[in-house]
Amino acid sequence: MGLFKDSETFEKVLGGFFGLVGETPEVAEKLLASKLVIRFTYTDPDVVLVVDCSGDEIRVIPGDTEMKAEVNMWMSSDIAHKFWFGKVNLTAALTRGQMKAKGPIPQILKLLPAIKPTYAMYPRYLEEYGFGEYNIY
Repeated sequence: MGLFKDSETFEKVLGGFFGLVGETPEVAEKLLASKLVIRFTYTDPDVVLVVDCSGDEIRVIPGDTEMKAEVNMWMSSDIAHKFWFGKVNLTAALTRGQMKAKGPIPQILKLLPAIKPTYAMYPRYLEEYGFGEYNIY
């Protein structure tokens, strides 16, 4: 069993964080410029989140397995959690098989500088939104 006790909790944590990221202008502008739709499929516990950057605002869609996504990413919830603390290098995780991705990988890698500010946001988000018990990295 991973760090998160159930799918509902992990979906609230990460879905809420993605929503906050979408409301952060300096990050959202760069993500929206990509026009990507990214589906994240997490395991242990199982959660699917689609982050749609194709419109005028970022939409986070939980549980959507049907929408066409340019990028599909798979990883455990624990790896995702560590990533948002800045503790997982995306390239290394892809190489080691900790994360899997399908789609335009160079476009994904170009987004890394855009999301760098979110690494500092994540621990604050956990504390401010009642998820402090997961602020462990």
